[in-house]
Amino acid sequence: MDLFNILEYKSWSDRRILDAVAQLTQAEQKSALDFARQQLNHMVRVEELFQARLRGVEDPHDSTNTEHLPELAELDSRLTAANQWSLAYARSLTSSSSKESISFTFVDGKRGRLSREEALFHLINHGTYHRGAIGHALDLAGGHRPADTYNVFIHAAEPERRG
Repeated sequence: MDLFNILEYKSWSDRRILDAVAQLTQAEQKSALDFARQQLNHMVRVEELFQARLRGVEDPHDSTNTEHLPELAELDSRLTAANQWSLAYARSLTSSSSKESISFTFVDGKRGRLSREEALFHLINHGTYHRGAIGHALDLAGGHRPADTYNVFIHAAEPERRG
């Protein structure tokens, strides 16, 4: 499959969940909003950690979440920037460089090694998992859970496939 297309799907899906979370109110849906912010904070920190690992620089965080949760606007900005970076980074890779392994240390101290392509796939898959958890919280809070499957994305992006 086309890695660029999948990263565009991830960005589209993240945008849909961010917009849905933005519709929650602190007064009426505090629990769901706080949970969504925690999940988004974790997503962003993992994105930023893997970005650093792919760039070969020091990890910017020593954990994958924080006690203090940033406001939704900050999380939105950081996740959007991370998605833009990932897509640009993937476009810069050659067929051979995408297969290169990177070695790193996870925040729990365990060692890891992935190809550059696998690291990007991890971010795609990781986001899917946490968007699903946020979607469940939206359901429980009576919020709007956006359809964010690849099928919905590709048919919106390429409507001729409906023919």
